[in-house]
Amino acid sequence: MILPKKIRKGFFIFLAKVAYYLSFRYRNVGFANLDFIFGDKLTQKEKKEIIKYSFKNLLLNFLHLMEIRHMNKENFAKKITVKNIEAVEKVHEQKRAAVYITSHYCSWELGGIAVGIFAEPIAAVYKKMKNPNYQKWVLESRSNLGNTSLEKSSVIKSLIKLAKNGKASGILIDTAISSREGVEVEFLGKKVHQTATPSYLARKFNAAIIPVIIKTEDEENYTLTFFDEIEVPKTDNEKEDIQKATQLQADWLTKVIIDDPKFWFWIHRRFKNRYQYIYKKKT
Repeated sequence: MILPKKIRKGFFIFLAKVAYYLSFRYRNVGFANLDFIFGDKLTQKEKKEIIKYSFKNLLLNFLHLMEIRHMNKENFAKKITVKNIEAVEKVHEQKRAAVYITSHYCSWELGGIAVGIFAEPIAAVYKKMKNPNYQKWVLESRSNLGNTSLEKSSVIKSLIKLAKNGKASGILIDTAISSREGVEVEFLGKKVHQTATPSYLARKFNAAIIPVIIKTEDEENYTLTFFDEIEVPKTDNEKEDIQKATQLQADWLTKVIIDDPKFWFWIHRRFKNRYQYIYKKKT
């Protein structure tokens, strides 16, 4: 952090280039995913550029975690433009809890902090990390400007309490999970399992599911976009209502990714629980 910003950023971009060539495993996970989803609709050159950007994006997210520890709300206001905050204001006027859903898309670390600054503080769900020291460092960064974190394995009671009290939570919906942890949806044209927690909270406690993403054109200035609420049906069939609402969330994220695929995190094994064979071919 004592280095000038330009040099600091350049160093992490250099690391991303090195990682692309040295990390055979994750580079080929990226190609496996892109081949699986797009087939011949993208050229090999286009796929290569997307995967290179995934490495770059990962390292820039790590850089952002460092920088967030030294930033204040005024710094964020200078670099982030907010769109459709009206979707959030509508929920606040109704005095309902918001469940913000998002994904590993573009600068997700900046995005989570930005939601806490421009909308309201959130309790973000995270998966326990292997290195406790690194986890402590990450969570400290994420909480620098008011957000809190909830560990995934014992999170449901805390999320229910937040929803009952009109407080906000944040949930990633693009992680690989088993059939025990979610419901079946179609995502990027493939059958996968996705967390149903946002749908459950919305249906049971009248919370509002608000999708949100962050994007950039120059990796210096960012746009945080809130989408209109995804409404959950409330019929006599709770299971079907939750499945339909979860599918609507998958549809939203599918469109976001298809519209601009380079920003999604292609070098993780999103499809491993149902299509493990696609990774065995490449890794």
